[in-house]
Amino acid sequence: MSVVNSGQLALGLGLDDDARFENFLVSAENQQLLDYLQADCDEQFVYIWGKGSPGLTHILQAACHKSTAEDSMVEESTMATSGALYLPLKEKRQLSPEILQGVSSLSLVCIDDIDEIAGDESWESALFTAFNSIKESHARLIIAGKTAPKNLAIDLPDLHSRLQSGLILQLKELDDKGKLLALQLRAKQRGIELPDAVAEFILLRAQRSLLALMEILDKLDQSSLEQKRKLSIPLVKSTLGW
Repeated sequence: MSVVNSGQLALGLGLDDDARFENFLVSAENQQLLDYLQADCDEQFVYIWGKGSPGLTHILQAACHKSTAEDSMVEESTMATSGALYLPLKEKRQLSPEILQGVSSLSLVCIDDIDEIAGDESWESALFTAFNSIKESHARLIIAGKTAPKNLAIDLPDLHSRLQSGLILQLKELDDKGKLLALQLRAKQRGIELPDAVAEFILLRAQRSLLALMEILDKLDQSSLEQKRKLSIPLVKSTLGW
């Protein structure tokens, strides 16, 4: 979980500083969704879903960064809510449902991996209570999952209904060409030259999720700095054991 308030992070877990709207490669079919999320939309609750690895985590964390930056530009005395929460439910075993208490005091609450709590009575109940609390406040809520809300295996009927009550958006996964461009875009923003041949070599052998590709880039960046070598296929092979 990451709570961001006035630039400070709680519980020692931070957002990925690279997860920004500015460095998210947007395909034509996702452009409208990204434009909407970056605008001052009126919807208090938005549900985003996408199969495979479309970049849901990146989008939620980018929204938290944006919200925090906007909060910092507003006089504290004029704000009804402030701060942002990013909560990845894939890590729910390390957390307690009580963590959702009081979230209505924040500007933005982003809940990732909603699929992970399906059938978990304590988490479903806590989220339902938090949902109602947020609805009565000025906070905004963005929830992400791998499937449309109507297809979630949520046992609590009232929560299942709530999850279908907002604006529902689908984020489409990039094709291989798009993933290659996304990898090169992230490398460029870090000041790394990633030649086409090296990027293609990585894509052919790596797990195809965007998260996995960015983790590989992290390792290669570190290895390149330590060895003072440019990114090349031999460096990729020696670093990743391919």
